[in-house]
Amino acid sequence: MKRENKRSGVFTRRALLVAGGQLAALGFLGARLYQVQVEEGARYSTLAEANRISSRLVAPPRGRLLDRFGVVVAGNRQNWRALLIAEQTTDVPATIEAFSRYIPLAESERARIERDLRRHRRFIPIVLREFLSWEDMARIEVNAPELPGVLVDVGTTREYTFGPHLAHVAGYVAPPNDADVAQDTMLALPGMRVGRAGLERTHDATLRGRAGAVQLEVNAVGRVIRELDRQEGTPGRDVTLTIDAALQEQVLGRLGEESASAVVMDARNGEVLAMATNPSFDPSLFNSGVSQAQWVEWTSNRRAPLINKAASGLYAPGSTYKMVVALAGLEAKAITMNDKVSCPGYLDYGDRRYHCWSKGGHGMMDLRGALKNSCDVFFYEVARRTGIDKIAAMSNRFGLGVKLGIDLPGTRQGFVPTRAWRAGQGKLWNIGDTIVCGIGQGYLQLSPLALATMTARLATGRAVEPHLTRAIAGAAVPGGKPEDWPSLGLPERMLSAVREGMWSVINEQGGTATIAKLEIPGVQFAGKTGSVQVRNVTREQREKGYKSENLPWELRPHALFVGFAPYDAPRYAVALVVEHGNAGSAAAAPIARDIMADVLQRDPARRTEPPRVAVRS
Repeated sequence: MKRENKRSGVFTRRALLVAGGQLAALGFLGARLYQVQVEEGARYSTLAEANRISSRLVAPPRGRLLDRFGVVVAGNRQNWRALLIAEQTTDVPATIEAFSRYIPLAESERARIERDLRRHRRFIPIVLREFLSWEDMARIEVNAPELPGVLVDVGTTREYTFGPHLAHVAGYVAPPNDADVAQDTMLALPGMRVGRAGLERTHDATLRGRAGAVQLEVNAVGRVIRELDRQEGTPGRDVTLTIDAALQEQVLGRLGEESASAVVMDARNGEVLAMATNPSFDPSLFNSGVSQAQWVEWTSNRRAPLINKAASGLYAPGSTYKMVVALAGLEAKAITMNDKVSCPGYLDYGDRRYHCWSKGGHGMMDLRGALKNSCDVFFYEVARRTGIDKIAAMSNRFGLGVKLGIDLPGTRQGFVPTRAWRAGQGKLWNIGDTIVCGIGQGYLQLSPLALATMTARLATGRAVEPHLTRAIAGAAVPGGKPEDWPSLGLPERMLSAVREGMWSVINEQGGTATIAKLEIPGVQFAGKTGSVQVRNVTREQREKGYKSENLPWELRPHALFVGFAPYDAPRYAVALVVEHGNAGSAAAAPIARDIMADVLQRDPARRTEPPRVAVRS
């Protein structure tokens, strides 16, 4: 009995110990549960959510480039792409190799992927392949278990509505490089592009916008289950251009197969309505990457499709420069509007003979007649009397040989020589160089854009500056009104005398460009032809009946034309260069006439509604 009581006491103590241990354990668990669920519940909820939801930044839609009527010049379209998030796979090389079995990767693509992996942190998605087809996306999704860290995403890619027709003006975008990313880390995001040329480059910061964010539900291996939320971010701001896209297409259509460039400006305020260069290139190719074969094709083409010849091509201006020489002579009182010069077909100075284009000469010529007939001897003499420095100063006043304020990168200012420039080379200025400068030859180098600016200033008497931006995000930029530009400070009688000479070139019998006369009732076109040799012609060749049309294309003279209309109320100015076109009146003048006729009928400076545009297919 006593033994049984003793056993009962042992059992009771053990039960109490077990019960006490259980109560302690339950108390600890309860306390811990309270801590986890109540005190730290929000923290663990966030961690759990982060394990289920993947958040990342997304590139914002790039702002659009619009023509003056709101027609899209550069916009965006959807681009399906395969991305890789390195931190969601334990073996990046193996994942890339598995991906390439389903979507083959070229060596250049592999090199880019490796470069991006080194450049970016592991949580930043990098692009494996852009522009996926539906078949590509299906192969990726079906084989998702073998592709940890790979996801299919939709972004945007740049689309150029008019392709080559506006390539040199709009420019193009390309993937950012290391220097770009160092300046702006947002550029590391997939799909971000940087403006590399044209107005895409000028307004790159305005067009970029600000990044958005997307929340994705993912599984244990990082595979995307569904998209939970998307904030597109702030799109880049739209930029409205001065360009009339429909007119641009018409100008290029008129240039045809010629290697040529043309600029059409509103002479009153400097708005560039068309800036055409032929041949051109497709800017969209830079967005996805230019192949080596394509690059070789472009750079080996002797007609230089990658160069914006309208703004960066430099040529001797030839006889289109004679109006500036005349104004320099008038202001310097080296000549008067009634002075006459005898033209026997040449000018002898020292031991050198300077020929007129007319072998038999023009006889006695005053300013008006010299412009009408493009008499070289008259302008040889005016230049000799005036001097190169005064001619250069007048050139600068008309926008020649100086930096123009146009909002287009890569524009070249050209060159007008001076005595100081020659002295800087350790040489004396030769009077013979002044003489040939009188007809736009010698050291002179000018762009079609500069010649269009010169023509607009001649027509209006105002120091207009060419520009391509009309508004940003709907807000007009300065310089859109005629009164925004100051006077050139030249007497109206001098400008009128030169304009009258340009009028006679086209509208009077015997003018060198009567072929350019408009067939629009009540509207007259004033202009000037030019022809520039690209090789020296000897006296012996001239005496044997030299004919440039018999030369190979690259040795023929350039053909130029400048003009404005309407004559009695100038609004539009045009400048045109046809490379190796052979003769100003035969090659360039009819093209300029047709361009001006189309401009006047469209009247883009006055029209408010958008015209019908033939968009590239």
